[in-house]
Amino acid sequence: MAPHSPFSPNRILPMNNLLLPADPQAVVAELHATGYVADEALATSAFLLLHLGRPLLLEGPSGVGKTELAQALATLCQTELIRLQCYEGLDVHSAVYEWNYQKQLLAIRLEEASGTNRLDSKQAQIFSEEFLLERPLLSALRHSAKSPVLLIDEVDRADEEFEAFLLELLSVFQITIPELGTVHATHRPHVVLTSNRTRELSDALKRRCLYHWIGYPDSAQEQEIVRQRLPQVEAELARQTVQCIQSLRELPLSKSPGVAETLDWAQALLLLNRPHLDELTFERTMGCVLKSTEDQELVRKRGLDNLLTAAMG
Repeated sequence: MAPHSPFSPNRILPMNNLLLPADPQAVVAELHATGYVADEALATSAFLLLHLGRPLLLEGPSGVGKTELAQALATLCQTELIRLQCYEGLDVHSAVYEWNYQKQLLAIRLEEASGTNRLDSKQAQIFSEEFLLERPLLSALRHSAKSPVLLIDEVDRADEEFEAFLLELLSVFQITIPELGTVHATHRPHVVLTSNRTRELSDALKRRCLYHWIGYPDSAQEQEIVRQRLPQVEAELARQTVQCIQSLRELPLSKSPGVAETLDWAQALLLLNRPHLDELTFERTMGCVLKSTEDQELVRKRGLDNLLTAAMG
């Protein structure tokens, strides 16, 4: 019997035979080994993603570790991370596939030069695998080795039309290419979608996903993240940095600092050989955590010394 084509409409979707974590507690431990600190609620969502094969939609403010979770899961599963970065105007050709038009044109000219000028023959040849350029979504479905982690990052930045296109992929893990037919997943990918909630996603998309909200961590968890990612940072400096960040998040800033900014700031203080926070250091490194002049002015008006007093306490 001939092997199934990836475009076969009756292709069975096999589950991957990875040795996955046995329970959410194992996910916590294995993510921790990759450098990612997760609580049991998030680990449970990740566990269900891996074992149920359902996409996981992560929402929350920017910089709290949504994208990093997908990277950590790829490391945990010892598989490839395939990333689709969404943006306004993203279309199928950028996300799924394109045709190699230059190569197609060259093939047409070579056929014409050979004296063969059958239109149906040309179409059959140039719209074939030889001329197909894979983009992230198609690459994830046709990944041959094992189930990849497919990260659809900042899906809220894409248009509603593209969001609607994703429904087929998220429901049955297949994509239709008009010239070739339906592509079924070789190994069902572990799909992680992230959203910063710049707009509300459709109910149809949410129904197809597991859901988890990642908020800002509390002080203890954020200090653990700093220790895990930057073990060179002294415990007291990590505590001061985190406490100051936690205080900044209570202010009416246009963009509150995320965990990514906490790590950037701690690393900057380490590079500057600052054993503790002081007002001058805060002023000179403020750009690590506050990314607009308006937010920086607001903090100055509130008093850098007040924030530092809270952090040192």
